Amino acid sequence: MKKLLVLLCIAASCATTEAQRPRRMAFSSDTIMAHDPVMAYENGTFYMLSTGIGVQWATSRDRKTWTVQASPYIENLPAWTHDSVPGFKNHVWAPDVIKWHGQWWLAYSCSTFGKNNSAIGLMSAKALNGKWEDRGCIVTSKAKRDQWNAIDPNFVIDDNDQPWMTWGSFWDGIQIAKLDTTMHLASKPKTIARRYLPNDPKAAENPTSKFAGRNAIEAPFILKHGDFYYLFVSWDYCCRGSKSNYRVAVGRSKDVAGPYVDKQGRKMLEGGGCLFFEGDQKEFEAAGHCAAYDWNGESWFVCHGYAKKYNGGAILIQRLIKWSEDQWPYID
Repeated sequence: MKKLLVLLCIAASCATTEAQRPRRMAFSSDTIMAHDPVMAYENGTFYMLSTGIGVQWATSRDRKTWTVQASPYIENLPAWTHDSVPGFKNHVWAPDVIKWHGQWWLAYSCSTFGKNNSAIGLMSAKALNGKWEDRGCIVTSKAKRDQWNAIDPNFVIDDNDQPWMTWGSFWDGIQIAKLDTTMHLASKPKTIARRYLPNDPKAAENPTSKFAGRNAIEAPFILKHGDFYYLFVSWDYCCRGSKSNYRVAVGRSKDVAGPYVDKQGRKMLEGGGCLFFEGDQKEFEAAGHCAAYDWNGESWFVCHGYAKKYNGGAILIQRLIKWSEDQWPYID
């Protein structure tokens, strides 16, 4: 693998005046830093989008060597994002992208750490490398008004070609709602997964936020495979480098809106879920915020891991998903 120094030191030309900014240059590597990665495919190219200024992005032909692009994926964020979210300064979290009815749809999170004054924005484009148009806000959350956080969106299309979006973090857990044909909310949010039941004495104190509470669950992603919808979520705490204890759990349902249950039949709404992927304490301290896809007859799991080799830096992880006889996913 190439040295992380290549990842961090994007070549730049020096500014000669205060008015000039260094020019960033694209670079290619087989090991790239990525936080909250999702992927999409078009015309022979894979696109990887992740958290960053205006959304970080990279492209690849084989998902092995990636070219990290210099410019933000969203060049100009709409003004409403700053008006709606106090303290938001262009650092976009956890995007998701999907193609539906011949058009690409991009959802992205505007927030500040540990608070639920947040918004999920929407854009559309005809091509992944095309011009993205602002489609406004899908949903907002506000402190003391909402018991959920409008971040970490994931689109899912059910078997009836009906779009849904799942999202959420901490507070009262993972939410889901039906969308209309413009990809805006068409139903009230519904909680479908929690890390702990409210007031559960086993819930550990939150070391990262005095506002978010102890319901340490976030980053939902739903994959339809075979007879079931599979809900992947991240448990516990990200973004703490080598102190992170992030991990991924999964449950399933025959209805996109749940109830989702684990192998023992425990409802994810009541704290259930099967541990699916975590750090091995050798290569990665912890791992989470995932996506999962069926591509060309194979199922793939994508997430970020806090790499011990890079002092807890978040690195892109890709793993092949296998399926048991009773249709549960696992990774060797």
